[in-house]
Amino acid sequence: MTDLVKAIFRNRANRFIAEVEINGEIVKAHLPNTGRCKELLIDGTTVYLKPSDNPNRKTKYSLYLIENNGALVAMYSQEASKIVIDAILNKKVKELSGYDIVESEKTIGNSRIDIYLANLDSNNNPIDETYVEVKSVTLIKDGIAQFPDAPTERGRKHLEELILLKKEGIRSVVFFLIEHPNGNSFRPNWENDPEFSRTLNKAYDEGVEILVYKTGNTLEKIELVGNSLEFSLEN
Repeated sequence: MTDLVKAIFRNRANRFIAEVEINGEIVKAHLPNTGRCKELLIDGTTVYLKPSDNPNRKTKYSLYLIENNGALVAMYSQEASKIVIDAILNKKVKELSGYDIVESEKTIGNSRIDIYLANLDSNNNPIDETYVEVKSVTLIKDGIAQFPDAPTERGRKHLEELILLKKEGIRSVVFFLIEHPNGNSFRPNWENDPEFSRTLNKAYDEGVEILVYKTGNTLEKIELVGNSLEFSLEN
């Protein structure tokens, strides 16, 4: 992605707006990651902005990548499911290979699950249905990725939906995509959100699968790399 603009992070004005410095001028940029990200959003940190092609948007840029401990961290959490879909289509996720249908966003109950997979029988009816909920992870502690970095009622409800699907005999997966290259394994963030962590344990006990992968990030592209990583659900 060659059109990125290099800047210096200065301040988080609110949940969705970051103040950055470009050539000595303070500019407001959209912050597409609603997590706390306190360990990333530090005054003086180098960031890379993605220009907007929407003339009606209030901010000209979105914060796309941020430097942290020698690595580029992807901040566009909304793109996590697209990264996973691309990886599935390119057969980079062996646990989710061989499906005829790969779609984004499927409404189930009161939630929209990020990815829907299925095969087709001889009458073109869907079989082997699978639902995958993707969570973007940027918080790293001692090389261990943790989610969430702030309490997430929405995330807990997604897990409950996956549990219900699994009880109906439908394959269900929660996919943690580590978008900080320094993360080499995963655990739930018991300290920040014990309720989500307990629900994740419940989901796993009920048969919901957990997959953990990471991205390789450069100024040109963000993509899923490597094989599935280890995880621990213990407190």
